[in-house]
Amino acid sequence: MTIDKSKVAVGFVVAGVLTVFFGTVLAFVGPLIIDDQIVKNTMIDPKNEMSYTMWKDIPVPFYMSVYFFNVLNPKEILKGEKPMVEQKGPYVYRKRCQKDNITFHPNNTVSYREYRKYFFEPTMSKGNESDVVTIPNMLVLGAAVMMENLPFALRLMISASFKTFNEGPFLTKTVGELMWGYDSGLVDFLNTYLPGMLPSSGKFGLFAEFNNSNTGLFTIFTGKDDIRNVHKVDSWNGLTELNYWRTPQCNMINGTAGQMWPPFMTKESTLPFYSPDACRSMELVYQRPGEMHGIPLYRYVAPKTLFANGTDYTPNEGFCPCRQSGLLNVSSCRHNSPVFISHPHFFNADPVLLDYVHGLHPNEEEHGLFIDIHPQTGVPLNVSIRLQLNLYMKRVSGITETGKISEVVMPMIWFEESGYIDGPILNTFHTNLVILPAVMEYMQYGFIALGLMTIIIASLVHYKVKRSRTKVSIEVEKTMISFVQNGL
Repeated sequence: MTIDKSKVAVGFVVAGVLTVFFGTVLAFVGPLIIDDQIVKNTMIDPKNEMSYTMWKDIPVPFYMSVYFFNVLNPKEILKGEKPMVEQKGPYVYRKRCQKDNITFHPNNTVSYREYRKYFFEPTMSKGNESDVVTIPNMLVLGAAVMMENLPFALRLMISASFKTFNEGPFLTKTVGELMWGYDSGLVDFLNTYLPGMLPSSGKFGLFAEFNNSNTGLFTIFTGKDDIRNVHKVDSWNGLTELNYWRTPQCNMINGTAGQMWPPFMTKESTLPFYSPDACRSMELVYQRPGEMHGIPLYRYVAPKTLFANGTDYTPNEGFCPCRQSGLLNVSSCRHNSPVFISHPHFFNADPVLLDYVHGLHPNEEEHGLFIDIHPQTGVPLNVSIRLQLNLYMKRVSGITETGKISEVVMPMIWFEESGYIDGPILNTFHTNLVILPAVMEYMQYGFIALGLMTIIIASLVHYKVKRSRTKVSIEVEKTMISFVQNGL
């Protein structure tokens, strides 16, 4: 049986055309398939076991690194001299977060409370919780500013009560006591006779109300009806807007809860989120692209306008009364205590703040905050949130503990909350988001290339077979003509 090479060649041409068609279809359909899988896996749904578990119990180790500004010249400060500080730390704590009381609602939202615990990590720390540090006494210097407009006689009585309970303008305590609370006769007195005046009813510490606490009742969208809304906050503690600030814009609860964002981000996208600790919504902006272990990412940072005052940035007028740019006045949500939030070492703040305190050295690498996010999924890969707690202090007549203190925004501590995806989760991310899309891309171009090569080779074979047959036909025809002519 003789094989018809021409028909075989035509068959291969058809197969090549089909292969090219399949590769072209795959080029268009492949990204849609990947996007569809991303949508399914980024929705908050218990059926999505891996992504739901990641959302519920964050598997990535998070750490809080705390740095204290140890006051070197407390006596001189009381005489009106410029404060001198030295940074001590970091004192590192592992942060454990877990969502509880999870309730799904018919309107495609889910409510939960996220509980947090902190565990000291001595091997990662530069020092121990038994280290002794001197910082301003918020109970005295903060209260002095809060009560400066009270009658003079009342201020004298307050000063006398400070002396009765042996409370001075500066505290020298261990790191553990300053972080999680220490016994104070004044605190016990205030909690007994003026309940509600202090943020906590037990010991007084800078982070006493953070440990073993929750961040409030969040209600966020699951993304089932619209993936663009996934993780966005619908309400917090039943509120759809705040009442801390002076304008509706500043009181808005925008963005997500600060852990994940909607997928399919672009360089024009921003990262809005609501922070209960800062009592406001914040927004980070795109800085640059990058990659982490081969996974593409976008880096988002805080704009200079984040803590700008109302004079330098009009939309921030609602956060006033303001001082210099670079300071957020959180007194309205911190029992009216004169507390300000800033970037560490007054990074990106008005340079005049650095003139009031010796020992500050701001730079972006150590003190700028950032979030590295995978734009396709909205999942953070590397996070470093850095903030500083400051106390506004000044001389208040009648309260002798303030001495001749010059008016100053005094840095007390700064902390960094950081974490990054690693281990099995990173491997899963790398497989699903880097290797599989790359394989699919190579397959589609491979099919197109294979199809084109098959078409070209089969066409050449078909052409040669046809040409060969044509030559044979001509030779036969010549032979027949010659035979006829010779016969005649």
